[in-house]
Amino acid sequence: MNSSLFPRVLRTPLIAGLLGMALLGSATGVHAEGSIRIAQQFGIAYLILDVVRDQQLIEKHGRQQGLDVKVQWEAISGATAMNEALLAGSLDVVSAGVPPLLTLWDRTRGRQNVKAVAALGSLPNYLITNNPEVKTLKDLGPRDRIAVPAAGVGFQSRTLQIETARQFGKADFKRFDNISVSLAHPDATAALISGGTEVTAHFSSAPFYYQALEANKSVHKILSSFDILGGPASFNVLYTTQKFHDENPKTYKAFYAALDEAAQWIRGNKEQAAQTFIRVQKSRLSPDFVRRILEDPENDFTIVPHRTFVYAKELHELGVLKRQADSWKDYFFEEAHAGNGS
Repeated sequence: MNSSLFPRVLRTPLIAGLLGMALLGSATGVHAEGSIRIAQQFGIAYLILDVVRDQQLIEKHGRQQGLDVKVQWEAISGATAMNEALLAGSLDVVSAGVPPLLTLWDRTRGRQNVKAVAALGSLPNYLITNNPEVKTLKDLGPRDRIAVPAAGVGFQSRTLQIETARQFGKADFKRFDNISVSLAHPDATAALISGGTEVTAHFSSAPFYYQALEANKSVHKILSSFDILGGPASFNVLYTTQKFHDENPKTYKAFYAALDEAAQWIRGNKEQAAQTFIRVQKSRLSPDFVRRILEDPENDFTIVPHRTFVYAKELHELGVLKRQADSWKDYFFEEAHAGNGS
């Protein structure tokens, strides 16, 4: 696989520009109802957002309330950049894994009060390797390198830390941080397939692990995030601040309704959804390949959160989170509470 198959992420100058633009808005404290700035990352896990964008569903639901919603889309790779942009006020809604959300929820209590809007689906991540000697976590050694998008702090690293604590003890939960390297999924996938780099493992999301397992027969699965979490679990979530939620009720309602409609549409339109992903993310993957991923029963594109509380509980016990949530509803805004979440 060539990493050029996927759009390149926003680089530091552009992120700096976003933050710079935010200073003017934050200085005045003005944010008019009827506009929303959303950032997403890349991969099939963001399909719900692709559909919302492609079908202009936020604008549709805004019009139903008599509101002309202006939507601005940005692409950023990595939870750290997402969180910084949200707190700086340059973005209204960001997307990342459950652990980065929980970290921000924990740290902004009494200030920005960041909470989740909705899940983006229950999809597994696979820890895969091209090292034939590695069959389990205990086989990973100092010469191995695990590629993750955000070493030590992102979804993949936090998930691995939970399993590491179970197998090696809580005092050693960061054992594999020492051999983890930060690398975007497309680049990590290319490295694993080629086999000619220091990267010997990759905690990978769809469609990337599908590509690696298919392209190089020496690549094999060590474990899945579903194995660690006890079953199907939310991968990415959308989150925002209390201020945006409270001061933009119609815009927020239109956004949430758009997400719900997109999730329902995907379930009944897998072929068209595959085309949407390819078109919006400018992917060169074949429609048949993408559709096979969408039809995999492991992948459920739902806005209802699943097993997020496993992270809240486990990361608090590891000391990553200072605050103990009583339930998943503590860190999701109330619009999501009607769903059968966890």
